[in-house]
Amino acid sequence: MKTDIQIAQETTMLPITQVAAAYGIGEDDLELYGKYKAKLSNEFRTSIEDKPSGKLVLVTAINPTPAGEGKTTTSIGLAQALSKAGKKTLVALREPSLGPCFGIKGGAAGGGYSQVVPMEDLNLHFTGDFHAITTANNLLAALLDNHIQQGNALGIDTRQVLWKRCLDMNDRALRNIVIGLGAKADGVVREDHFVITVASEIMAILCLATDLTDLKERLGRIIVAYNFAGEPVTAKDLNAVGAMAALLKDAMKPNLIQTLEHTGALVHGGPFANIAHGCNSVIATKTALKLSEITVTEAGFGADLGAEKFFDIKCRKAGLKPDAVVLVATVRALKYNGGVPKDQLGEENLEALKKGIVNLEKHIENIQKYQVPVVVTLNSFLTDTEAEYEFIRNFCHERGCEFALSEVWAKGGDGGQELAQKVIQTLETKESHFKMLYEDELPLKDKIETIAKEIYGAGSVSYSAAAKKALKKITDMGFGNLPVCMAKTQYSLSDDQNKLGRPQGFDLSVRDVYVSAGAGFVVALTGAIMTMPGLPKKPAADSIDVDAEGKITGLF
Repeated sequence: MKTDIQIAQETTMLPITQVAAAYGIGEDDLELYGKYKAKLSNEFRTSIEDKPSGKLVLVTAINPTPAGEGKTTTSIGLAQALSKAGKKTLVALREPSLGPCFGIKGGAAGGGYSQVVPMEDLNLHFTGDFHAITTANNLLAALLDNHIQQGNALGIDTRQVLWKRCLDMNDRALRNIVIGLGAKADGVVREDHFVITVASEIMAILCLATDLTDLKERLGRIIVAYNFAGEPVTAKDLNAVGAMAALLKDAMKPNLIQTLEHTGALVHGGPFANIAHGCNSVIATKTALKLSEITVTEAGFGADLGAEKFFDIKCRKAGLKPDAVVLVATVRALKYNGGVPKDQLGEENLEALKKGIVNLEKHIENIQKYQVPVVVTLNSFLTDTEAEYEFIRNFCHERGCEFALSEVWAKGGDGGQELAQKVIQTLETKESHFKMLYEDELPLKDKIETIAKEIYGAGSVSYSAAAKKALKKITDMGFGNLPVCMAKTQYSLSDDQNKLGRPQGFDLSVRDVYVSAGAGFVVALTGAIMTMPGLPKKPAADSIDVDAEGKITGLF
């Protein structure tokens, strides 16, 4: 069986100018990065602002399992299938982080015959956006520490520095460090921390900013520390905004590449400054909507994380209204949720399926709370049986959902025709009445509890003393009207990654809360979630290599 990278390397890509032309994008509208990658110019994006928007389809999934779900593969495969069905379609995706590429995932460009290419470029440095974000983040950190070193005119309390350095790599040794050791000229000694680049607030700002002016305003609002009087100190106070914006100027432009079947793909930005929730930028999504009849986009992890944030943060901030949701599952993953060990998932087991399908049930219910039509799709495996398909099909129909099998991994767009037709049918016959889960005016504590109880299924929420104190301070500073970005394990609906299926009535533990004032949301940390991951015992990096001709192997 061919690997993903072998399939990608055997594909003949079209020049990106040719892909662009199919969407009415001329050569002068592109800023080329070689033959197969380009950024869209600011002038072009401005010129299409008044065009009508197409339909927006969100792809999300059940809670991820070791059995795999294939959300990105489905997003790309569906876009290819819709194109083959005669619909002018674009897929809008996030850029992968280098950390997971060298850690567990080994790549994030889709899979099989539903990938975006050039996949090696995308999984490595791509167009340098993440490097720009890393540098802007660390410039702010350097200016902060230099200000303290040069006399600390703002009276920054070094015990209350919030801003962390970042690196786009899984490196647990950098979670907690001490800086400023050495001579007096080497800086002020203090504890510091690193987060992975995709968890930087700069990433969220880039994803949510509408233009350079909005970007600069958001950068200025970043709270980097508190002074001795307990007042916030911002990036604007440090005169950091102009230089940071200069570093991010080109990174703000969305990137155009293609799928294996030459459907256009706008790939831009990453998660929401927290853990990888897999939403691309507002700019990319809105641009795609102006250029296509149907835009397919994706929200990371399970619907309890990615979709909830897509709805309650991204759609709220950008005025987006999704027309349909595709919810991805597999027979294998549902049986895993039903208690079947990973090495026994290939055997028919209807009893385990009945036990595990409650996870899918909860995600269906969650999406329906937002009043958006749902299409459930199953990524097919050779070991699946017709009896298992029939059980899931009936389960979905009983809950008012369309259902389709998907074979996009093995067959590309041809394998997604059933799914494409269900999506088209849903868009034509079922109206979306999208609404958010909570209003801006709801107190922060109530927003947290609404998400915990309505989306996760918690019975109660408990707060540490630090979290209670932070909630009061954030509210007193005037940020109580912001939406909440929950940081929670992706592996369970609860904050305990070991609770599979549909846990109910549990206590959700909030250990800390902080405000991302530039991004425009409040982050609540639950359980043991990390913003700087570590590498596994056998990292994907072990298998990655490049030969004398420059051909890369080992990226999945």
